[in-house]
Amino acid sequence: MSAENEYREALRMGQREASAAPAKKESATMPVLDDIIPTEKSSSGIHLGIEQIPVNLIVGTKTEGRVNAFSPGFMPLLPEDTEFAAKWKSLYDSHINEGIRDPVKVYEYMHRYYVAEGNKRVSVLKYCGAYSIPADVTRIMPEQDDSDEVKLYMEYVEFNRRSKINFIEFSKKGSYRELLHAMGKSSDDVWSEDDRLNFSSVYYRFEKAYYKNRGEKLKTTVGDALLSYIKVYGYAQAVDETSEDIEANLKKMWEDVALNEQDEAIELKTVPVEEKEIKPSVLSMILPKAKPPKLKAAFVYDALPEKSGWVFDHEAGRQYAQTVLGELVETQSYICDVENNCPETLEQAIADGCKLLFTTSPRMLQASLRTAVEHPEIIVMNCSLNTSHRYLRTYYTRMYEVKFILGLLAGSLTKSDHVGYVCDYPIYGQIAGINAFALGAQMANPDCKVSLEWSAVKGAKEAALSLNRQNIHLISSQDTARFTLDDRASFGLSHIDGDKTELLAVPVWKWGVYYEKLLRGVLDKTIKSEYDSTARALNYYWGMSAGVVDIEYAPALPQASRRFADFFRGSIINDTGTPFLTPFYTQSGEIIGKGQPELTLEEIINMDYLVDNVEGSIPLYEELTDMGKSTVKTVGVRQAKEEAEVEPADVRQETQETQETEVTS
Repeated sequence: MSAENEYREALRMGQREASAAPAKKESATMPVLDDIIPTEKSSSGIHLGIEQIPVNLIVGTKTEGRVNAFSPGFMPLLPEDTEFAAKWKSLYDSHINEGIRDPVKVYEYMHRYYVAEGNKRVSVLKYCGAYSIPADVTRIMPEQDDSDEVKLYMEYVEFNRRSKINFIEFSKKGSYRELLHAMGKSSDDVWSEDDRLNFSSVYYRFEKAYYKNRGEKLKTTVGDALLSYIKVYGYAQAVDETSEDIEANLKKMWEDVALNEQDEAIELKTVPVEEKEIKPSVLSMILPKAKPPKLKAAFVYDALPEKSGWVFDHEAGRQYAQTVLGELVETQSYICDVENNCPETLEQAIADGCKLLFTTSPRMLQASLRTAVEHPEIIVMNCSLNTSHRYLRTYYTRMYEVKFILGLLAGSLTKSDHVGYVCDYPIYGQIAGINAFALGAQMANPDCKVSLEWSAVKGAKEAALSLNRQNIHLISSQDTARFTLDDRASFGLSHIDGDKTELLAVPVWKWGVYYEKLLRGVLDKTIKSEYDSTARALNYYWGMSAGVVDIEYAPALPQASRRFADFFRGSIINDTGTPFLTPFYTQSGEIIGKGQPELTLEEIINMDYLVDNVEGSIPLYEELTDMGKSTVKTVGVRQAKEEAEVEPADVRQETQETQETEVTS
């Protein structure tokens, strides 16, 4: 078509868009940056130089001078006989014959671009379906505040500084860091040209597949969907896939992508559903009883039971459930190497006829998720917490309830106003355990301080010795009473003095009870109905009231202390008491839970702070052991995933230095 016809079509598009805007409760004109922020602020900023910028992120103009000439989508609105129309047509011809190469001038604010010079060029390129435009970019930094929007933008700024990638955006905080971890990169890594080319290619192919799957109907971003995809299939695979491969895989996991739209992506199941009473039909009373098929379930471990107390407890739980359920189930255990053959192990279990897979470590999360997506006919359950994946169920215990009682005991028994706590990994659920213990100690003794050490940094034995060297001997450590290793002195709440240990009380995981109840839920189809009745991810998060965790007392614990502990144990089981009464204070002095009687379960799970009577900190990723890094990379709290980097200071300094040179519009 001629330039005249093209302008006529663009004009019709602009008029339709402008006239339809009021009905959609949208503005009929494009945003103006000078109306969003003060003119003096938008006239200076950080000059980023010439970049290729995404067309879809160009949303408005710098000043209001051209606002009446364009629709919100940059289509023309002025009549065909105007000088404006003539220039637009000339630019169109130039683009078709030679290509528009001169960069436009834009201001970037909150990851959106506002045109200062070159509005008609943007209009022509948008009409022609250009993917990106060369632009001379000046970044305007927002006022710093605690809003999620600004925090997410600052995460983008740091990501962009290292990667020079400007086209991906997320809707949730922490996603840029999650993407880097999923790619095997740290926040400190400066991207090479090959890194950028590979990622750009992956993003472009994924975006095509995303829109072929009608992704435009979702409110979330292409970046959100890509991150979900990489979590399932891995970045290395995505690099080698075609758009068709990605499209086929994306269809399999579309419910997981759609889950990003949910404000609350996780549905917590806090108590087991009572076993259904199945009433016999008339026919079943007449006809001979058919023997129901066995449910075959696999229990997949990341170590041998004799090498790991955690695995030992799960294996004991499997044997208990098998004994209790008898002929109804057939269970089988598998050992996998998480780093090398976990997906193959899960596939073998399925080939062996298993219809239910329990993967007992958060380190197996990605392999579990991929298996669940590839085999929707199989129920896959991973022992972890706070994972929002539609196809994968997770299960964990509210061990913090028991830790609160141990804290009460420790606070009441200490003679020095100081007790110790050794935690293993800084993952979801464990921070709640630390804080519950500390609040319990504080309730029993307002002057009590809790010194925190990490076995994933020092090892359990050295962590306890480190506390001893601080003259702290009343110590709470790991959570099993069923198995002992070389550091056997570090289990439960004990009085530890060098090689001398006096056990007082232990938290107990009752995995056998947990597995029995989950298996019954599969047998009577309760778990299936729970899955079918929600669009969210299912997390089973049972506690003392379900009988899946408890506390046991050692002979050395005084009778009065047992009665004291039992009082609170009963209140938690009966749901008349909670460890997290509010308000309380964090180490930084922040008030938690102001205006509410107690924390919600979601707030407890997502704790990434320590309460004010804890002395110690959440370790950084680089401080952890290899096993700790492997676990934290998957389900660690945000702080633990951070490298010991100079990022905040660097960003502020770089921004300040660059802003010393003002760029006027």
